[in-house]
Parts: sequence; C-alpha cells; structure tokens
Amino acid sequence: MPEEILSQSEIDALLSALSTGEMKAEEIKKEETQKVKVYDFKRALRFSKDQIRSLTRIHENFARILTTFLSAQLRTYVQITVASADQIPYEEFIRSIPKMTILTVYDVPPLEGSIIMEINPNIAYTMMDRMLGGYGDSINKIEKLTEIEKKLMTRIFEQMIDQLREAWSEIVDISPFLSELEVNPQFLQMISPNETVVVISLNTTIGDTSGMINLCLPQVVLDPMMPKLSGHYWMQQNDKQADPENIRLLEEGIKDAKVPLAVELGTTTIKIEDFLNLEIGDCIRLNQTIEEPLVVKVDKIPKFLGQPGKSGSKMAVQIMDIIEEGEVEKYE
Repeated sequence: MPEEILSQSEIDALLSALSTGEMKAEEIKKEETQKVKVYDFKRALRFSKDQIRSLTRIHENFARILTTFLSAQLRTYVQITVASADQIPYEEFIRSIPKMTILTVYDVPPLEGSIIMEINPNIAYTMMDRMLGGYGDSINKIEKLTEIEKKLMTRIFEQMIDQLREAWSEIVDISPFLSELEVNPQFLQMISPNETVVVISLNTTIGDTSGMINLCLPQVVLDPMMPKLSGHYWMQQNDKQADPENIRLLEEGIKDAKVPLAVELGTTTIKIEDFLNLEIGDCIRLNQTIEEPLVVKVDKIPKFLGQPGKSGSKMAVQIMDIIEEGEVEKYE
C-alpha cells in the first residue's frame, strides 16, 4: 500500500492526543491494520455492475412488452415490473424456488446453453383460467398437473418467450423455443451447481393474483453478449452513423410528400368598412406592379421568386430565383 504522508498539523494533533490521554498508541496501531474483505470463491462475481445494469434495462423493456401482451391475451389487469437482478450460483437459485413449481426451459440459438423461466404456480393457473374464459381463479395443485394442463400452459409460455426475443433484439438476434416443461427443480441439473447465473426477478400481478416470475440466465448464454452489455457499447450505439440504405429510403419518402404551394400576387391593407362594402367588379390595388416578381410560398414560407404565365390552357408560374434563408423576412 502507498504510504500516506501526514501534514505537520496532523502530527501535532496526534502528539497532543497521546500526551493528554485522549488516544492510546494501541488504538493507532489498530487503525493502521489493513482491513480484509472476505471473498467467497463459490459465489464468484462474473459480471460488473455496469453489465448488471444493462441486463436490468433490457428486462425492464421485456416487462413492459410482456405486460402489454398478457393484458391483450388474458383481457384483465396485468402489471409486471423488475424486482431485482442478481448474480448467484446456480445451486442457490435452485434452492431459492419452491420444490414444486412451473419451470420452462428455452433453447436460445445461436447462443449456447439454455435459459430457465420459473413461474409461480398461482400465476400460471390464473393465466390458464383466463385463457379458458374463467375469472382468473388460482389454485396450487402443481404436483397433479394433467397432460391437458401441461399443453395449455406450454402454449402460453411459448408465446411469452417471443416477447423476450423482442427485448433481446437490442443486443442479439435469437430464435428461442421451448424445449422442456418441468415441475421439480431438482430434475434441472443443466449446469454445474457452482456456475454463476444472473437471476432476473419480476413482480407479477394478474387480476387479484400476485406472484413472481424468475428468469435464470447462465453465464454460458451471456458470455457472447458480454461486450455489448457495457455502457460504452450503448453510447456507441447512440452515436453510430445512420444506415445509408435507411437514408436513401427516407429521402425517397420525403420526395413523395405533398406540401401546399401558393403564389402571392401582392398584398394590401383596407379598412373594414371598405371590405364589408366590396362588390363584384370592384378592384383592389395591390402593393406591387406587374413588372415585379411574384413570391412563391411553400407551406406559407417564401421560397422562390417567379413570373406569371400559362402552361397550355392553365395558369402557371415560372421560377426565376431562389429566396435565400437570410432574405425570407423581406418577403413575408
């Protein structure tokens, strides 16, 4: 450790404290003792705080998308928010969830490995009841899950993973599919117990039922995305150049846009009394002569100078000059 040099005033204060008995030499020695932080090798931190924040942001978007999707599918009040994002050993995740619950395993090609979504049984049964036209009643009989119930739940969870694919599309394109549905977490020994996983916990409310949805993301799945989870990557994404093809399409679209164009023959001011007494055949004297150019306005903004004429049997105006940006006020 680098040595810390005390100022003369600090040295005088220490000597004064020792001489008056306010501080003992033993206390000074204790303060100089280096503090040791305990490190648990079984709970290795593989992801930085910055990367965890990025994952949280991605899954906050997932929560919003999933809320909208389930609200439309279940036709009831749905609210989903991110409660926490933690990196823990896989074994700790398995111990933290109920012994009997709904576990769906998704493969996420082209990424290696699989991710797990754990859904509280009360939430799962509420979703299934609403899909069948019920009021959203919830029962917890997970150990007696029938084949029909498994089929119905599988259908719901297959649709839910599409929302995750959309949220992840910011950093990686995946083609997820449901590979397994399980009710006992002890049967899901997919990775080493000490392997680090990121667990995203979602507070979920459907109607009058509340519970948790937990996403377990193993390190092997997240490794290819690690460089894209840093704040530097997100800043680069915001600053990157626009795609030339998108620019071309935008320009083509603007060319087809229609804008109002008007040719101003001149302006004048008259009294309200004269305006009210106007009759057919009366002449109004304008503020310019026929020799002066006409102002052509695009969306009420002076843009060109022109002269009147005909094109075939129709009235027309010939563009003679362009009004520069600094000259606009003169023609308004």
